[in-house]
Amino acid sequence: MLNILIVEDDPMVAQINRQFIEKIDPHALVDIAQNVTEAMNVIKTKEIDLLLLDIYMPEENGLTFLKYVREQGYKIDAILITAASDVEDIQTAFRYGAIDYLIKPFEFERFKKSLLKYKQGQNFYNENRHIKQADIDAALLNKTTIQLESDLKLPKGVTKETLQIIIEKMNYFEENEFSTDEISKITNISRVSVRKYLKFLTDIDVLEESLTYGIGRPIYFYRFKKDNLKYLKSYIV
Repeated sequence: MLNILIVEDDPMVAQINRQFIEKIDPHALVDIAQNVTEAMNVIKTKEIDLLLLDIYMPEENGLTFLKYVREQGYKIDAILITAASDVEDIQTAFRYGAIDYLIKPFEFERFKKSLLKYKQGQNFYNENRHIKQADIDAALLNKTTIQLESDLKLPKGVTKETLQIIIEKMNYFEENEFSTDEISKITNISRVSVRKYLKFLTDIDVLEESLTYGIGRPIYFYRFKKDNLKYLKSYIV
């Protein structure tokens, strides 16, 4: 189980990052600190595995905090998530031991790859007491997460066959929005079941979801992102 600390002064961005983590690893424990002082207090009282760290924050910046973490000997990894794109900041982050650097704004898939690669590395260390050169070359220097992603499983109650039927029907709408009820009608699958599939496809960014408040219950509408169907391959191989 990963213990992750998000260090981010923008509450909305922090919550988005938390939601991204929950999609990728629902079992991760997540704390949020809005500045360096709060972050220092957290790492003093909790065991943190990974920082998701912004640079531009009030008072001290994220690089100052990362330097402090290294000087104090904390065994904490860090992924920088920041709008800072100048070469000096990026070089400094890696010199202080950052394992990745994401420049805002970034796509969910890039975030996902970064976190999956980190988890892959942690699993590698946890499963091996002595490591050969070939193991390092294969596990740590590999720039993809294909092996890890190939182990992804469909959610409980979601089958490949029904998923393929729903995707086929979504094609009818092309780039237009559609609702759960509309998919339910043309597939003859219950609305409750369809909602489960649409939620899964939204979670992996194959669908874009929006919420409309009208008379009665709110209605979810979806837009099919065909270019992102590639994200589904790891679940249905």
